Amino acid sequence: MISKVKIAIIGCGNLGASIANGLLKRDEFDPKNLTLTKRNTDSLSGFAVLGVHIQTDNISAAANADIIILGVKPFNIAPILAEIKPSLDPKEQIIISLATGISLAEMYQVINPASIAFRAMPNIAADIQESVTCVCSQNADADQVNLVTELFNGIGFTIPIDESLMEAATVLGACGIAYVLRFMRAMIQGGIQIGFDSHTASKIVNQTVKGAAELMIQKNMHPEAAIDKVTTPKGCTIVGLNEMEHQGFSSAMVRGVIASYEKIAK
Repeated sequence: MISKVKIAIIGCGNLGASIANGLLKRDEFDPKNLTLTKRNTDSLSGFAVLGVHIQTDNISAAANADIIILGVKPFNIAPILAEIKPSLDPKEQIIISLATGISLAEMYQVINPASIAFRAMPNIAADIQESVTCVCSQNADADQVNLVTELFNGIGFTIPIDESLMEAATVLGACGIAYVLRFMRAMIQGGIQIGFDSHTASKIVNQTVKGAAELMIQKNMHPEAAIDKVTTPKGCTIVGLNEMEHQGFSSAMVRGVIASYEKIAK
């Protein structure tokens, strides 16, 4: 069980902190089983108050962990793996990289070929246990896959995928949350222009987006099926939708997704 496992998040930036927050919201998780590292630990002081181990020593953190999550930038993955390699037990410890664009093959250029390695891509909604996390692995048995799945299910839900889709998963799940937030910002701005104060516009938009997402999830609907329920002949909804399409709304979204993908997949 994940509650009995010691976890180290090395290079605990925004995403690592989101995962830490999600773990700490689990009633059965003991903060003493979590270690966070960072060069400058000032931003992690709030975790220390909760009983989490905070340190700058990556080697020590890795040596004492069952699961090692690498939250560092892609260009730091190889140096960090080289740094902690002497302290790793390839048959017992699980290494999880959150880095965009760094393949398992590139990780194995540094670590022991027998090591158990995962790539995972959650998003910042881990903060509130609503992340979607795509994972792939090498050398992991069924129990280890289940353990990592349990880890990320604790901050949302997990989807196993082929490694060839990891970059696409990064765009749709991690970058995608920013796309949705930008859409929400624009919708709030429109709400202000038609008469609402910013606070009220935000509340309406936030709940509307939440309701739309829950409708898709709970009813297992295609978005167009739900849109058909809202649009009426000569109505205000279809006029607005058509104007957005005339201005390239869907095209801009698709082009943005593809542009992000091409940035990391080249």
